[in-house]
Amino acid sequence: MHNFPYHIIPGNDDEKFMLEALKEAWKAFKADEVPVGAVLVKDKHVIARGYNQVEMLQDATAHAEMLCITAGEAACENWRLAGTTLYCTIEPCTMCAGAMLLSRVPTLVWGAPDVRHGANGSWVDLFKTTHPTHQIQVRTGVLADYCSQILKDFFKLQREKK
Repeated sequence: MHNFPYHIIPGNDDEKFMLEALKEAWKAFKADEVPVGAVLVKDKHVIARGYNQVEMLQDATAHAEMLCITAGEAACENWRLAGTTLYCTIEPCTMCAGAMLLSRVPTLVWGAPDVRHGANGSWVDLFKTTHPTHQIQVRTGVLADYCSQILKDFFKLQREKK
């Protein structure tokens, strides 16, 4: 189970870039991390990638989105991520949603909902309230079944290990 386990043929740009985020989630899966992945896209090119590294770094803030945003800021040489789209396999948590607002990510695309921590309506909705300095356009449900399945597969494997 070393190779990416899903056969996905993207039908549009959102699916193409979500597939890249899923490949990042697969890196987390193989590293025994909760399989969440993210990519930051500018001008139809991936400029940054991230996957969960909470256990490896022993850092609760080492979420895929946070690591991807930091890498994107370095790639852009600017903390303002104008003209970018962040793709994440799961609905962002409040920390990651806050980082997106602060770094001025204009567009967010996520795959599967996160009923326990999701900050775009599953638990709370940080994007519903008009923010004083920045609004984020959101598209949801892109490759949702695959984004959800990799999490189900991971947690099933974790239960079997116990």
